[in-house]
This record gives sequence, structure tokens and C-alpha cells, in this order.
Amino acid sequence: MDEMTLLRGMRSGIASPPPATLARHRRKVLAGIGVVSSVDTAVVAPPRAAGRGKARRRITLLAAAAAFLVGVLVTADVVLPDRGRATAEATQLLDDVEAAAMSTADPVLLPGQYLKIEREELLSNTFAADGVVLSWDALSRDQLYVPSDLEGEWVWNREAQVPADSAPEVVKELARNRAVNDPRTEAAMVGVFRAPGGDFDGAGYTILGVPPADTSGLPRDPAKLLDRIYEYTKDRGTPDDKAFEMVKEILRTGVIPSDLRVALYRAAALIPGVDAVGSVVMADGREGVALGMVSLDGIWRSDLVIDPATGLVIGEQVVSLQDYDGAPAGTVSSWRSVRTSVVDSAP
Repeated sequence: MDEMTLLRGMRSGIASPPPATLARHRRKVLAGIGVVSSVDTAVVAPPRAAGRGKARRRITLLAAAAAFLVGVLVTADVVLPDRGRATAEATQLLDDVEAAAMSTADPVLLPGQYLKIEREELLSNTFAADGVVLSWDALSRDQLYVPSDLEGEWVWNREAQVPADSAPEVVKELARNRAVNDPRTEAAMVGVFRAPGGDFDGAGYTILGVPPADTSGLPRDPAKLLDRIYEYTKDRGTPDDKAFEMVKEILRTGVIPSDLRVALYRAAALIPGVDAVGSVVMADGREGVALGMVSLDGIWRSDLVIDPATGLVIGEQVVSLQDYDGAPAGTVSSWRSVRTSVVDSAP
């Protein structure tokens, strides 16, 4: 059997790919061979008069090659599990979350008030001392104060990391002396920081390329929003992993309006490998429902945890799916909790 016959057989036995998947791969293939695509129309620079015949034949050949390559890539996508479509479980979970989110009004801030986002995180850490490398868990806490005017001054209070209760005593002693041992690090990482528009690193803080105050222009259609995320995160690593991480990064800011928040949830559910996890209990005792993505090696699952009563993100966690390094399957190796409230002042 030749390759073309095999390919036709594979394509005849699978469902048609979703339009968003087809369009994304068409654009990538056409761009890769030098043809600019706008939806389904290939646009090329006008050929010189003397070479019109050759140019026309070249365009025809490019289009044929692109069509074949798109077919191959899309076929590969459809073979992968649930590429470009949410599972029934994820759809039901998100229908419930959307109903909760849309019935819960976004916080309304009066002039001078702030949206306070409190974040606490369990981190795996290492510390080298006297030729010995120590591994330990650390707790990191910070509070972000977002003004009613999103273009105004944001305030970020970052606390020093502290060893978790499970950390060895020698690590706790080192942590107690860290400010003395390396005051420059403490000065750069700990304290109260201020920045207009949330631009703390001076690079121009944006959400998918737009300032936080301008997110109304981002797509609310999940497939289009996911395309935007893939485009924004391209060349940054494994595309699907980076897309899911970007969704979590955007949501943990705490400033996303409910309609965009729901669109992000639904976009995440379209990422291959992301599915409904069901009910989970966070380390701080709060219960939620989660969308989870299993690592390629099948050892870990990364969860985005949502409050089913409000549709708000309440945290993230990484769960082991197999016994690993002395910890049984089901162990939460790292987590991040998020709480939001409205306050009248900032530090």
C-alpha cells in the first residue's frame, strides 16, 4: 500500500476536523511556504509580466502542496484524543460554571477602592549549603491591589518565602538568616512595589498583547480566543502546555471580567489533553471543580480549580498520578490559592 492510499484510508475513518483547527493549520502551512492566508484566500505579490505563466503555475503548485500538507497535519490532529473539542464531561462542567459566573456580578469598585488579590503558593525549593543540596517546600505569599482605574497605580506586596512545616530544621535556620546573608536578593524580591497599569517589570504589562483596561477587544468565542493564545505563545515551548499555562496565568490576575473568564475556561477545554477532573479540595480547605491537563509522561496532572458557586478561579494545583519519590499517587506536589475582595486602601 502506498502512502497516499494509506492517508486516504486514515482520513475516511475519522471525523471532520473542527473549523478552527483546519483554519489554524492552513494558516501555518501557507505561511511556512511563503503564501499569506486571510481566512481561506491565498494572497501573493503580483508576478512580473514576463513570468506570469510560470508564476501562475507556481501558485497552483503551492496551493496543491498546501492542501496536501494541511490534510496531513489535520489528520494527525484528529487522531490525537479530543483535538479541538471539549469532552462531554468538560462541557457539562463549564455549562454549570458559566451559569454561576454570569449570575455573580463582577466586583464594582468605587473611586479610590482596590480589588485585592491574595495569593499563597507552595513551591518546591532547593538550597545548597556546605556542599549539600537540600530539597524543601516553601510557602510564598503576596497581595496585589488593583485600582478602580486599571490604568492607575497598582500596588504589589511580596512577602519573603518561608519554609513549610515539613522542611528540615537546618533549612528553617537558613531561611531565618537569609536577609542577612543576601540582602540584595531580599530587596529585589520582597517588599511593596508600585507600578502604573500593573507594569512592574517595565516591559508593558498586557493580557494577550492588550492592556488590562482594554480586554473588551479580546475574542469571546472560545475557538478564536484559543487561536489568539496559540499565536501569542508560539515558539515558547510545547504549544498545548504553554496554551494551558497562559490561560492559568491570565486568570490568576483576578481582573478578568466574567464573560472573558468563561471564554477562557471554554478555550482551555479545547486544548488537547485538558478535561474535567470533577470535585477537588484545595490545600486551604475550599472545594471546587477543576479542569486538568495530564503531563505527556502521564505522571502529573495540572489543575485549574474553579468555585462552582461563583465561577471564580480559586487556585491551581499539581497532582501526582503515580507513586513518585516516596509519595503515593494523588499527592499534591504544589499548589496556589487565590482569593479576591474589595478594599478601601492599599499599603
